[in-house]
Amino acid sequence: MSQHIHAIQFLYDCGSVNLILTLQRDTSLFIASSANEVLVHILVFSIQSAMQQPLSTSDSNWPASAQLILAHLKKSLRSSIPSQVAQSLKALMMVFRGCHDNWTEVLWSSFAQPVESLLEQEPVCEASLLVELFLSIARSPVFSHHESGLWVLLIHAMRCLDPLQAGSLSLGVLKLCNCPQVVSIPALRVLLQPMDCILRATTDQPGMLEPISDSAAVETLLSVKSSCIGLLCQTLAHLEALQCQDFFTAGLPHEPLLNCLLTILEFCIGLGNPSSSMGNRISRFLVGSLRVQRVSLDVIGAVSHWTISSLSLGKIFDVLLAYLKSPDTRPTILKKSFQATFKWLSSCSRLTDFKEMSHTRNKFLKGLFPLLHKHFNSPFWEVQDSALEFLARLVECCPDQAGFGQILQSSGVAKPVWDLLKDSESYVRASAISTLGRLAVIGSLNQILPGPEQTSNQQNVISKLLEILGEDTESFPRRAVIRVVTDWFREGHLESLGDADQLISRVFELANCDLDWEVKLHGLELAEIFVARTAGNSNLSLCPYAVVLSSTPASSCLEKSLQKFCQVKLFEFLLNALCDCDRPVAQKSCGILLSLKGMFCPKDVLIKGPVAQKSQRTDWLEESLRSWRCSHKDQPDQDSHQKPDWALAILEAVDLDGLQLALDKSSDHIEKSPRSLLQDILATAGTLTENGADCY
Repeated sequence: MSQHIHAIQFLYDCGSVNLILTLQRDTSLFIASSANEVLVHILVFSIQSAMQQPLSTSDSNWPASAQLILAHLKKSLRSSIPSQVAQSLKALMMVFRGCHDNWTEVLWSSFAQPVESLLEQEPVCEASLLVELFLSIARSPVFSHHESGLWVLLIHAMRCLDPLQAGSLSLGVLKLCNCPQVVSIPALRVLLQPMDCILRATTDQPGMLEPISDSAAVETLLSVKSSCIGLLCQTLAHLEALQCQDFFTAGLPHEPLLNCLLTILEFCIGLGNPSSSMGNRISRFLVGSLRVQRVSLDVIGAVSHWTISSLSLGKIFDVLLAYLKSPDTRPTILKKSFQATFKWLSSCSRLTDFKEMSHTRNKFLKGLFPLLHKHFNSPFWEVQDSALEFLARLVECCPDQAGFGQILQSSGVAKPVWDLLKDSESYVRASAISTLGRLAVIGSLNQILPGPEQTSNQQNVISKLLEILGEDTESFPRRAVIRVVTDWFREGHLESLGDADQLISRVFELANCDLDWEVKLHGLELAEIFVARTAGNSNLSLCPYAVVLSSTPASSCLEKSLQKFCQVKLFEFLLNALCDCDRPVAQKSCGILLSLKGMFCPKDVLIKGPVAQKSQRTDWLEESLRSWRCSHKDQPDQDSHQKPDWALAILEAVDLDGLQLALDKSSDHIEKSPRSLLQDILATAGTLTENGADCY
């Protein structure tokens, strides 16, 4: 009803707008919120419909309904009842979030004074809503010009709000891509003020920045344990959020901030020697604080792209090593420590003075690998899993860095990884498989695996992985095996590890018999790469409708590719997957078979008229596969593999396009169709005496 200007005028004339204004103050949050939404719609729609002439700050030329609503909002802002102030601020927020017309700047000029007066109250009323309102206005392109008075108000607000709310406002301001420098610099000072106070209280170093106001409010919060931890966690989270802003131009003081972060991390595990009474108090608050440890480690990892000195890098590694070494480190904190460690190790090659950095990194690695041995033998599976995940990522990222391979081979970490393949926890076995897969491709396994495994280690690894794929009762390790083989093939390592075709054939055979749908899906990913690689080597097109010029070399390539696909039992795996009851498996298989059909089948098979209904059903396909198996069960495998006619016959007979259309539909597409809805309505109406069908 309120979508028409005449209807809005009717609501105004009959007094309904006044009723909605009353409902905005209702004690029920749902009613008040709904009334707010209606009021904002009436306000915006009525103003937009009356835009024949520019609006001024005077209310006289605004529509009557808009004048009534604006007067009510201004009155609510001056109220001493917090709920009325809150509803008015929420209404203004909705206006500035949803509308970016030029008249919103005129509207704000009439509300700036009553909103600013809220900042003068002690304490500030509805501070969190004020922060959201300021940021909603600042994000509007209407206020992007630097001459806007909004920016002055933002600086004033950061001075008036308490440190927690001022920190949230400063983060929002620093995220603005159009923020003038005169605002971003004070915002950064406000955001860093808690870190600055900690740095002054715990070290002999000077502060990072000159604060824009008295730090008494921040120091008061830092002197109480609960507020100290809350303020620190918020500030650290804000620092992490800033690292994702590509357009953030205000410079952060890297070295002082790192020193402060490392000091906080040291306090959390009982290290450090504060130089003041306030520093001693803060250090006692932080001992054992998991909240502060989690967010501090996240920030340490997020700033790994900073350019720092080798001395600072050494300090970071020392603190991280202390966390990895401490027996009191919780599994969740240990995982975050590994994540931060990996980020700094992988960033070493980007830092200046690479030679000095390499020395610092290698020294750290020599102390790290013995700790990995310890964590591999931990009684907690989460610790084992985190250590394995870290090692796999490290080996994948840093194999070419100077000295890394030698340190890795001398560390002996591959032997405990091999032993963890027999762990009782399936998550650990899966991670051990992934880690062993990375170790297998960075160098000679004969130099990595000691003891009796030294003979034919590559074959031992492959045999062990195939044994796990065929016999492990849990799905996670089996999925990991398929992923490892797929990664090997994708990266070109499979040929160096043995007979690639024989391994792929065995993987397809085992995946074909697996009951886990994700194992089959990973197997289909391997099949897709195998088909693309084979077609690429033979210069064949995978497009079903590509025009292929007939030639003897092309025909020979087709025959060789088809022979290779049959040797690895690709078609049997794909066709069985097409009949799978799990839709993602069948969809993936159908897509690959369509590519193969375009490669091998004649053009007149691809472009033909309507097909028989039976060729669109999987039960017909299953029956065809059973018949083929019965006809070949008495023949040697080699003979059946050398006769691909059955595969081509099924490819030509099956309506893969029709199957793909059917598989693309969701399982509940019938229930969601308009016909189903009408049937529900008719069925309901038929059971009611007065046609009271509930069509909702």
